[in-house]
Amino acid sequence: MAVRDRDRFSTATRLRLLGEQTAARVYRSQTRRQARRSRLTGRAALLALVLCSLIVALAYPMRQYVSQRAEIADLQRQQEQARRRVEQLRDLKARWQDDAYAEQQIRRRLHYVMPGETGYVVIDPGAAKQSRAAFGAARRPWYANVWDGVDKSDASDQ
Repeated sequence: MAVRDRDRFSTATRLRLLGEQTAARVYRSQTRRQARRSRLTGRAALLALVLCSLIVALAYPMRQYVSQRAEIADLQRQQEQARRRVEQLRDLKARWQDDAYAEQQIRRRLHYVMPGETGYVVIDPGAAKQSRAAFGAARRPWYANVWDGVDKSDASDQ
């Protein structure tokens, strides 16, 4: 027995026992980690499922929000254009209240001349031929012009 006790407490024996104990601890810690990993994997799957459901649940409201923001921006742009148009019309109204501007526009648009002035109208030769045809059509009864238009459209279809 004395040999056994000495052998039991020898350095080699102690190292062997320490190695076995360390191996057992490592094995136990590995199994615990694997158990944690499997629990974390389940938790991770649940977390991923919750996140996906949140994303799906928030996708439609976010799309609505973005489209409404775009619509608001579009309406603001239209409002700004309307404001500019109102300003232009106010300026035009103010100009027309000026007698000099009104006289200028009347002379230009209606070809009016002041007393003592001589007015000239220059006619394009191509336009003169068209106006003669229109003037000739004005002398005929209206129904004759209608039938001529029907005949011309019928001839152009063929």
